Amino acid sequence: MGVALFTLGGTISMAGHTQGAEAVVRLNGADLAAAVPGLTRLGMPLDIHDIEAVPSANLTFAHILALVDSASQAVKAGACGVVVTQGTDTLEETAFLIDLVWPHTEPFVLTGAMRNPTLAGPDGPANLLAAARTAASPASHGLGALVVFNDEIHAARWVRKTHSTSTATFASPNAGPIGHVIEGRARVLMAPARHRVPYPRPEALGKTRVALHTVTFDEDAEIVAAIAEECHGLIIAGFGVGHVPGKLADLLGTLAERMPVVLTSRTGGGSVLRHTYGAIGSEADLQRRGLINGGLLDPYKARILLRLLLAGGADREAVIAAFADHG
Repeated sequence: MGVALFTLGGTISMAGHTQGAEAVVRLNGADLAAAVPGLTRLGMPLDIHDIEAVPSANLTFAHILALVDSASQAVKAGACGVVVTQGTDTLEETAFLIDLVWPHTEPFVLTGAMRNPTLAGPDGPANLLAAARTAASPASHGLGALVVFNDEIHAARWVRKTHSTSTATFASPNAGPIGHVIEGRARVLMAPARHRVPYPRPEALGKTRVALHTVTFDEDAEIVAAIAEECHGLIIAGFGVGHVPGKLADLLGTLAERMPVVLTSRTGGGSVLRHTYGAIGSEADLQRRGLINGGLLDPYKARILLRLLLAGGADREAVIAAFADHG
């Protein structure tokens, strides 16, 4: 048994540009592994699978669900865990998508880099080593998808990219890391609750549209109406604890009569409240109008969850229950 490594590209694999061209020179999985001191002392083989290098901004549900299928086959063939390297731009979202559908107790660990290998102090080798150690550790079993960066272990449900360039960009504002890699050993301090959702039908997923709108100062209701016109679900990232301008309240209530509208917070940390404020446009008012409370779930992950649920045929009560579990 070994660790299966899947490579999707990203900063961790960027080795510069070809001379006089715009094309990026990319390292494959063997190159990445060869650059990691200590990886040969992992105590088990690394089974490398090079996938098409895709900038993380171009990744789709289809890419990630295909990756889950491939990783699942690796586990069925004997892998004790999975590591994926990818770009960091969408890593918090791909990790949560994977966590929602990953059916195995073996861990699925995602990592990457903020500094590419041509720069001084690239963080990719250290992150890859920590990820491999986490994937190989029995302590990680049953935790679903994990993000390992900067020797911290984060649950996919809570992790966020919080800085555009820092090597300490990944954090979990509402929970903190669930563990650390210390002296080469993965130390898990707490195990988050996991709630899987049914695997979506590909044809239904492709037809399911869920929009995310961040509410801003002096918001234009017509813009919100236009965004929601062709959607099957809508995520609202409201002010603070879940507030919107009063002039949006009637519109959002009307939208909630024909599709799930989930209320989240745009702040990056903390929960949407339920019954503290009662003015028009407050969290209590919006819930009375039919909006679903997203709780602690951030807007980006709320969109992932709602799209999976709708593609899987979930009715309104099932959507409410799922957000109660995850939020």
